[in-house]
Order: sequence, then structure tokens, then C-alpha cells
Amino acid sequence: MNSSSFRMPARRIAVAACATALAAGPAVLGGAGAAHATEEGRASALVLRTGLDVSLLNKTVNVPLAVTLNEVQAPRSAEKTALTVELDGVDGGKPFSVLSAEVAQARATVENGTAEGSTRLAHARLHVPGLPLLSLIEVEDVTSRATCAAGKKPVAESNVLGSVTVLGKKVTLTAGGTTEVTVPGVGDVRLDLSKRETTSRTAAATALELNVSVNPLKLNVAEVRGVVTLVKATCEAPPAVAAPTKPGVKPQGGPVEADLAETGGSSATPYIAGGAVALLLAGGGAFALTRRRN
Repeated sequence: MNSSSFRMPARRIAVAACATALAAGPAVLGGAGAAHATEEGRASALVLRTGLDVSLLNKTVNVPLAVTLNEVQAPRSAEKTALTVELDGVDGGKPFSVLSAEVAQARATVENGTAEGSTRLAHARLHVPGLPLLSLIEVEDVTSRATCAAGKKPVAESNVLGSVTVLGKKVTLTAGGTTEVTVPGVGDVRLDLSKRETTSRTAAATALELNVSVNPLKLNVAEVRGVVTLVKATCEAPPAVAAPTKPGVKPQGGPVEADLAETGGSSATPYIAGGAVALLLAGGGAFALTRRRN
């Protein structure tokens, strides 16, 4: 009777120890093998962005002119095609046209492992306060595109097609260079053409960037200074997923070595072995306890 009463708990201890040890292995493996969510790529595009300070003639106030047109961002695919942007509060309370165009498109997409931003501006005129009749810049057709695919080299490109006129003067632009235009009594404009930047995963392309300093002395405006960005696209590629290597084969093409899979084992083998040891220890302890009682 005494022997029977002690033998049952010993069996229970052994079974519990085995179950605990065997359960621990798969739990740890599950945590180690869980896949992390991969980061999505990103893309953006815009037709126009201004960062200008407008100083009124009476010097009482400086008005910031911060305008964007057709700015879009992805992962969510987006596209905008607005053709004009106006500013209030400068021309005696009447709307002031900053940009008008026949084509103004911006698009950003992220799909199938590729992020891409693209934008185009065609037959456009850009004005700043104080120069309602004289365009700061006129362009026939400018485009930018940035493409970033997982595991591939990003690409950034910009094109300025047709003529470009700055403060009423037709200018000849140099790819990747700087052009300066000065009009006496009006002001200065410095143009940077086709600015492109790439890294291992990102790309950015800007068709035109203007550094503006004009003194129009009209519409109660004494000075306009700042930067204008035309037709910009950016992208960031999603992380590349490393291709799995075959079991038993070194990536360098070296000699084949046997691994756990080839010998009938697996990555769970250490945990199963640990469970077996726990089972033996628990069983041995219960057996010794039973013999002592007997």
C-alpha cells in the first residue's frame, strides 16, 4: 500500500517534467523563427514648393510665402493634377496667381517591391508678389523621376525640355550646373538645374531650384527672397530580402558539410535532448524515493 501511494506521484512528476522540457523547445524555436514585418518603401513627388519671405514696402511686416502644389506621398499610391495656385493678402486683398500651367502632375507609388515618385510641369508661369506682369520663370516642359527597387541601385533623373525664361530673359541651362540671371532694377535669380542624389536605397531628383532675390517696388512689396523648388521626386526602397542558402552548402561554394537535417536531426534537437535528460532525472529521483520507502 505504501509502495503504491508513492509510485503514483513519481510517475506524475516524471510526465510533467518531460512535458515541460519538450514544450519549451518549440516555444523558443517559434520565437526565434518568427518573421519580422518588412518595412515598406516610400515615395514622394511635388510640382512646386516655395520658401519665400515677402517684405512689404512700409517695412511693417514680413509675410512668409510658403506654397506647395500637388505634393503627394506613398506607400498609399497618390496622384494630383491641380494646375494653379493663388495667394491672398498681398495684392490689396485680391487673389494673386503664383503658378499657372497646362500640365502639372505628381504621382507616388509603392508596389511589388518598387517605390517611385514622378512629376511633370509643362507650359507654366511662376510669379512672385510685386511682379504681376513679369514671370519669375517660364518653362515649356520639365520632368523628374526617382525609382527605388529592393536590391537594386536607385535611379534619379530630371529633364528640362524646351526653353526656359527667367525675368523675361531666355536662358541656356547647363545640366547639373548653375545659371545666374540679373535684371537691373528687378533682381537676381540663380538656377540650379537637374539636381540628383542617390544612396544605396534612396534617390532624389529636382528639375529646377531657384534662389530668388528681387526688389520689385510694386504692389507695396520691397523685397522677395528665398528658394523655389520645381518638379521634385524622391524614393526609398524597401529592404532587400536575403535569398536562403541550401542546407549543407557553403555560400562560397566550399565543400559540403553535414548539418543537423542530413543526420536526421533538426534545430529542435537540443531541446528534445534536454527533455530526455529531465525525464531521466525525474524518473531516477522517483525510483530512488520509492526504493527508500520500500
